[in-house]
Amino acid sequence: MATGDDQRCPAAFAGNAAGDAESATAIEDLPVDVLALVLRRLDGASLAAFGCACAAFRGLAADPDAWRALCLARWPSLRDVPSAHHKGHRRLFADAFPFPAAPAPSSAVPARRLPARLVSAVDLHHGGACILSRVVDTDAASEWFLGAPFRVDALVQEGFSAPAPITPADLSLSWVLIDPATGRAVNASSRRPVSVDRRWPTGETVVRFAVVLGGGVALDAAVTCDDRFGHVREVSLCIEDGEGGFLSGRDGLAVVAAAMAGARQGRGAEAAARLRYEEFVKGRAARKERKARREGIVDLCCSGVGAAAFLGFLVMLTFR
Repeated sequence: MATGDDQRCPAAFAGNAAGDAESATAIEDLPVDVLALVLRRLDGASLAAFGCACAAFRGLAADPDAWRALCLARWPSLRDVPSAHHKGHRRLFADAFPFPAAPAPSSAVPARRLPARLVSAVDLHHGGACILSRVVDTDAASEWFLGAPFRVDALVQEGFSAPAPITPADLSLSWVLIDPATGRAVNASSRRPVSVDRRWPTGETVVRFAVVLGGGVALDAAVTCDDRFGHVREVSLCIEDGEGGFLSGRDGLAVVAAAMAGARQGRGAEAAARLRYEEFVKGRAARKERKARREGIVDLCCSGVGAAAFLGFLVMLTFR
């Protein structure tokens, strides 16, 4: 596809089978305005690949209106996010569309600036239709947030009813975290559910959209709903560790900052997200089992020592 002159690009239409040069039409022969309209119908990955084809297409592929349209089509909530909060829609798409790779361990936190604010662009879809689109601005510098478990609520208590009964498997969630100070963003949800847990006593269903990161932690975006009545009750984001607990706000911000500054995964990561989460859950269950076994042994030893001390006391009283 490449030639000695990088300004030349391959023909879009080959003409007849004999390759008649006179009937061949090169893509660069199209008017610029027509080509721009065509490019706005591409997805993000295709548009980025088009810009890498040759130098002549690089400027067309960087059209800010095309990238803005792509971002708003995927994340409608970005309409309410000021442009000053990110470095342009092209950079935002590059940050937020791919899944984050394993970030640096939390031991490197002191060398990394923690976000003072977090902007969450949350879009919940059911069967392809958007049923929730919301922007949440979180003050991440408060002592309350830093000391409490990391949690961001996009919907709580008030809830809402969907137009049609909800099928949990048909839900999809996009949760984009943006640091307004740096303009960096990261995708905090798996888009498709990685688990569906039904709580029979309460009649609720918790649908999880988790992204497992390095260091044994996971960004756990969850939707709590009652699919019998089409009612969504909660949409929240927490950060869970490998022991089944939740990270504090300070440690959670360190994980988010590392994920924003880290590498991104390529294609196929969405299908692998479920497998990584299943491995994460299995590892967590195994660690809990080992911990319970150790605690059981310790309790048994303590009981034995206490029983021996009590018997010794009785013997001492008997022979006194």
